[in-house]
Parts: sequence; C-alpha cells; structure tokens
Amino acid sequence: MNYHFNFAPILNQWPLLLSGIGLGLLLALVSIAIGSVLGLVVAFASRAPSRWLRSLAFTWISMLRNLPILVIVLFLFFGMPQLGLSLDKITSFIVALSLYASAYMAEVFRGGLLSVPQGQTEAGQAIGLTSLRIKRYIVLPIMFRNALPAFGNNFISLFKDTSLAATIAVPELTYYARKINSETFRVIEVWLVASLLYIACCFAITLVLRAMEKRLVLEKS
Repeated sequence: MNYHFNFAPILNQWPLLLSGIGLGLLLALVSIAIGSVLGLVVAFASRAPSRWLRSLAFTWISMLRNLPILVIVLFLFFGMPQLGLSLDKITSFIVALSLYASAYMAEVFRGGLLSVPQGQTEAGQAIGLTSLRIKRYIVLPIMFRNALPAFGNNFISLFKDTSLAATIAVPELTYYARKINSETFRVIEVWLVASLLYIACCFAITLVLRAMEKRLVLEKS
C-alpha cells in the first residue's frame, strides 16, 4: 500500500469540526427535549380511556416510525415551502428530528407507564391524591426512572441521525467533513477523524447517562 497518511490539512480545520460536533449535540438536545414532550403526550393518549385518542396516538406512532427520517427532513425543507410554510434549514431539521423522536419516545414512555405498579397508584388514591397529583408525584418519577436506559439509547441514536442534516447544508460535523474532504482530498483522514469524534461524543453521552442511572438507583434505595 502506497498511501501516506497526512492529518495536517484536517487538523488545520479542527475548529470547524469542533463547531460541527457542537451544533450536532445542540440539535440532538433540542430535538430530544421537544420529542420527549410530544412523546409523553402521545404515551398518555395511547392509554387514555377514549378510543379516538388511542387511535390517534397509534396513528401518530405508526406513521412516524415507518417513515425514514431523511424523507421527513426533505419533505419539511423542500416540500413545505410549496404549501406556503418556509422554515430555515436548522429549524426545519429540528422539527423533523423532533417529530421522528416523538414516536420512539412515546413507545419508551408507554413502556415506562406499563411498568408502574398498580399498587402505587392505588396507594395515592387511598390517601386522597387527585389524578393529576398521582401522575405528577407517583407515575412520572417511576416512569422516568424505568425509561432512562431506553431514553439514553434513543438520544445516542438521535445524535447520530444529526449527520443527515448535511443533506440540507446544516453546518454540523458531517457537513464540514464533506467540505474538508472536497478541499483537501484526504478521504481516509477526514472520515477517520469524523468517525472518532462521533464515537467519543457517543461514549461521553453514555457515561453521563450511566452516572444518572446510578444516581437514581441510589436515591431509590
């Protein structure tokens, strides 16, 4: 093999790569926050007494889980302006990622709701708590604690999905990696560095989430 590695052109663009990975993390954080709120609403709707609410939640989850995220991104960015709603590239990507995340977070939270012991809610009713207070002080804390591992997996997956933002020229890590690649022609080096940055960030996210899990376990005990 006559290939000679040269990382100097990539290291010269290091600030761009760091800003790209920072934007990717920000996109994932904002999207998981919005997606979690939507997912929580859909999760409660999926267990509501009303049949039409359950049907609406099932339709929401099924539709978004069966659509490739890239299709959602392209539809919002290129399709919605045709209907009179124009969003800038970062906003449209956040909306797409949040909608996509909401379907998966709804299933995570639904599983968490199913894991709440019936006796806990009955105990709340026995001491005179309202339905809203039972959800706030009993159901939600138990649900979030049980759902945290799956939440972490979804967040890491969502962070990796931010690489698709490059398709609409959002300046995250993959966008800058492609830009540097086209300018320097150091294909192996630039994608190796980008891969290592993704791995390092995902590993850091995993460590933070595991620390949170351990803390919750200690509080529970």
